[in-house]
Amino acid sequence: MAYDALFEPYSRGNLTTEHRIALAPLTRNRAVGTVPGDINAEYYAQRADAAFVISEGTHPAAIGQGYYDVAGLHNDEQQAGWAKVADAVAKAGNGKLVIQLMHAGRVAHPYYTGGATPVAPSAVTPEGGTWTPDGEQAFVEPREIATDELQSVKQEFVDAAKRAVAAGAYGVELHAANGYLLHQFLAENTNKRTDGYGTDVAGRIRFVVEVTNAVVEAIGAERTAIRLSPGHPFNDIAEQDPKATYEALLAELAKHDLLYVHVLDTAPYVDYAPLEQARSIFPGTLVINEGFSEEFDVQGANDLIAAGKADFVAYGRRFLANPDLPERLRTGADLNEPDESTFYSRGPKGYTDYPALDTAASQS
Repeated sequence: MAYDALFEPYSRGNLTTEHRIALAPLTRNRAVGTVPGDINAEYYAQRADAAFVISEGTHPAAIGQGYYDVAGLHNDEQQAGWAKVADAVAKAGNGKLVIQLMHAGRVAHPYYTGGATPVAPSAVTPEGGTWTPDGEQAFVEPREIATDELQSVKQEFVDAAKRAVAAGAYGVELHAANGYLLHQFLAENTNKRTDGYGTDVAGRIRFVVEVTNAVVEAIGAERTAIRLSPGHPFNDIAEQDPKATYEALLAELAKHDLLYVHVLDTAPYVDYAPLEQARSIFPGTLVINEGFSEEFDVQGANDLIAAGKADFVAYGRRFLANPDLPERLRTGADLNEPDESTFYSRGPKGYTDYPALDTAASQS
């Protein structure tokens, strides 16, 4: 089966890629504490033929850490770790390393934040809890970010973006999806603010727009991307009218020729077509991703790109298990199956030991 559209080169401004297949951001819990290590550099280098090598969610501030053994980017040691990753990716392939900046907001936990209470748009406790090496811990009530603190939170994203570029990354992806801090500003059930950063659509999108503008000013629009998941309920999010929210947000984002907008296909959760909305409003590069447990049928993704409905498709599980996924799809080779039991464990098993085609051939 031919996937011709997936292997069409892409060019826009200074951006050029050989194909349209991106590595989706995947939390794998393999950092050394909060610092990327040799194993992380090896993992990303193995997947360096992705058009975009989008990293795991990386907290721009210590208060934003939501999980164990996940990397940050707010101190020199972490920056040096990401520089090691960037260097390995550059030497191994043609992929562009994009570091995803993910502040967990209210789904952070004192277990990971040195005992500090997580921060959020409003003091609304999410349902459920987070897993820690000491077992599941219930979420706690977050502290509402004061209006005069918003500038410092914004600056945390800016500083992390500057560190990413200094480390050698191609750019950053602002994580405004999946119930993390920026998404919490967009959703009615997590944003109860009355200070101009809530109340209505214009208020709820305001902080996300301001963060995007600030990062664009700091590192350039061509290095700034953003991820959205309209109406996705993950992490106890409830958006009453995502169509209106993202229509307004995308219109603001369209004022910049961003590196890309990355949209999850959340059609099962909403009563409209989020991918079509994004394509119609945002004129720049569009990356699409089907979601957590399901991934686009490859032929279907190829057809979406051929029809101009998207520019790139991001694969997670397929790329996780097949470090040379573009070559396998290009040649029609069989795919390795992902081992779910190793998704969030430690060490190389299920992380850096999936065979590439040349390795599998030599072993056989």
